[in-house]
Amino acid sequence: DSARDGGCSGFPLRSLGKAMATFRKARELLIASFDDGDISEDEFLLLYDANISKNLDYPYQNYEDFDLEGLGESECLAEFRFRKRDIPILADVMGLPDSYRCEQGTVCDGIEGLCLLLRRLAYPCRYSDLIHRFGRPVPEICMITNYVMETVYSLHHHRLTAWNHTLMSPPLLQRYADAIQRKGSPLPNCFGFIDGTVRPICRPQENQGIVYNGHKRVHGLKYQSVALPCGMIANMYGPVEGRKHDAGMLADSGLLQVLEHHAFSPTGNPMALYGDPAYPLRVHLVVPYRTAGITPQMEEFNKSMSSVRISVEWLFGDIVNYFKFVDFKKTQKISLSALGKMYIVCAILRNAMTCLYGNFTSNFFDIDPPTLQDYFS
Repeated sequence: DSARDGGCSGFPLRSLGKAMATFRKARELLIASFDDGDISEDEFLLLYDANISKNLDYPYQNYEDFDLEGLGESECLAEFRFRKRDIPILADVMGLPDSYRCEQGTVCDGIEGLCLLLRRLAYPCRYSDLIHRFGRPVPEICMITNYVMETVYSLHHHRLTAWNHTLMSPPLLQRYADAIQRKGSPLPNCFGFIDGTVRPICRPQENQGIVYNGHKRVHGLKYQSVALPCGMIANMYGPVEGRKHDAGMLADSGLLQVLEHHAFSPTGNPMALYGDPAYPLRVHLVVPYRTAGITPQMEEFNKSMSSVRISVEWLFGDIVNYFKFVDFKKTQKISLSALGKMYIVCAILRNAMTCLYGNFTSNFFDIDPPTLQDYFS
C-alpha cells in the first residue's frame, strides 16, 4: 500500500494530494498524521518544512468577501478612480465576463475582478495590501489581477494601437482643428498633438545601456502618444527601448503612413499633428521653426502653437497621475511584469475616465469627449 500510494511508513500521500488546497491545510494534516503515529518525527519535520510557503502567512480568512455595494462613494473614487455606479457600467461596455476562472480553478466575480485591477493600478502597492479589501490570499489576487488585465488588453488594445475611426473620422478631425484654432493656433488643419514620453523603470540586470535614456538620465521605456483636444489619447505606440530617439520611434510606428491614408478633412484637405522639433516636417506633421535664422513671424508661430500644445501635454501625465502604480519605478521590472501591456491598459482606463468625467483638456477646448458607450462600441 505504501509503495502504491507513493508514501512512506503507510502515510497516504495520494489522499493528502486531494486535501492540500493550501499549505496550511497540508501542515494541519501532517500534524494530525504525526499525532496518530502515521509518520515518524524525521518524516514529519521534512514534510512540514516543505509545506511552509515562502510568502508571509496573511490571515485573509479573517476579512470579509469583497462587496462593492458596501463601499462609500469617496472610497470608490479613491481606490478605483471611478464612481461606484459607473463601475458596473464600465464592465458592461467593455464586454468583460460576468466571472473569471483562473487556470488553477479560482473563480472571481467580474465586478470584483475589475475592481482588483483598478485598485492594483491606482497606487504603488503590494498584493498583500489588497487582502483586507478583497479577502483573498496573495496568489489568488495576483492571478485574478493578471487575468483581468490580459482580458482588457486583448479586447481593447486596438483602440490605441490602430487608427480609431470613432475618435478620428474626417468630420471630427475638422472639429478638433477648429477648436484648436479658436484657442490661438495659426494652423487651420492641426487636429492633435504627438509626443514621446519616457517611463522610468527599475534598472535591469542586463542590457542596461539599451534602456538608458541620457536626456532624462534614467533607465526607462518610451511610448509615443497622440492626444486630441477632446481630452482623449487617440493612439499609442510602444514600449521601445529608452535610448530610442523620438524620430526613430515615429518611423518604427508607421504612424506617418497611417496619417497619409486617413488624416483628411471632409473636403479632402490633409490634416496634421503638431510635434516638437525632434520630429521631421511632413504634410501631416508640423513642427516648430528652428531657432537658427528665425524671423519675428516664425517666433510668433512657435509661441502660439506652444500655448495650445501645453494644455494637451497634461494628458500625457494624466495616466501616471491617476494610475500611480506605473509611476513607481521600483515596481516596473521588465523581467517580471508586462510593463507595456500594463501601461496601455492604464491609458485605456484613463480614456474611459475622460468619457465619463471629462478632463482639463476637454474643458479648455470646449469639446466633449465621446460617450463611454461610443468609445467602446
